[in-house]
Amino acid sequence: MHLPQSLRLNRGSYLGETIDITRVLAQIDHTASRHGWTRRPILEHPPTTISAFRRGHGNTQKRIYLSAGIHGDEPAGPLAVLELLAQNTWPSEIEFWLIPCLNPSGFAANTRANSAGRDLNRDYRQPTSPEVQAHIELLESLPDFDLTICLHEDWEAKGFYLYELDATDSSSAAEAIIEAVTTVCPIDPSTKIDGRRASDGIIRPEIDPATRAEWPEAFYLFQHKSRLSYTLEAPSDFALSVRVQALVAAVRALLDSAVRD
Repeated sequence: MHLPQSLRLNRGSYLGETIDITRVLAQIDHTASRHGWTRRPILEHPPTTISAFRRGHGNTQKRIYLSAGIHGDEPAGPLAVLELLAQNTWPSEIEFWLIPCLNPSGFAANTRANSAGRDLNRDYRQPTSPEVQAHIELLESLPDFDLTICLHEDWEAKGFYLYELDATDSSSAAEAIIEAVTTVCPIDPSTKIDGRRASDGIIRPEIDPATRAEWPEAFYLFQHKSRLSYTLEAPSDFALSVRVQALVAAVRALLDSAVRD
């Protein structure tokens, strides 16, 4: 099998393809509406408009949360959301909550942080940004989730990898995710990624969130909304289409696992 190769564009930051987030979010809104999703505004202070989308009903056996676009230099996440919505193969027995972009102002500037220079993915323990404050207000109004999924990219990565936070008794889906992604994108072979021990593209952090001064979104979700969380990291030095398909394949593998469990 011939897998795509790194473009070797990134030097010190993400220097790859960008997207028009306003156009992409309009496409997401249209596609979600066409397939029966209900839109719920989270923050509406243009140009920072953030929305959540819901599909399903409260009588379903499982509830899954999916978010993307918390870093404005990670365009594959919102595009993967758009692709998943267009495919429209969501299991009917699961209720979904979806946030396609948490940091639209960051995308406008192609920066990791928002327009005020705040990394939103470090703002979930003592939130100061309006985006995260509004996001947490929404989450506090919702029931707990059986699974949370956060879509990301890493401009330094040698291939796809993931973080798994699991305090359940269910079987891990990490290996199935890696197997699914292997068909479209290389897996990062590093034994240490971002300072954490990794094996075959899987990181299972040995860390107590209570000891961290700054929390990413996944830590908040794991502490307050779910006992099972996956952060999916596409390698930003590959073509954007490859990163999108890697994230789509990973989400599809997770949904298949959720239906079986």
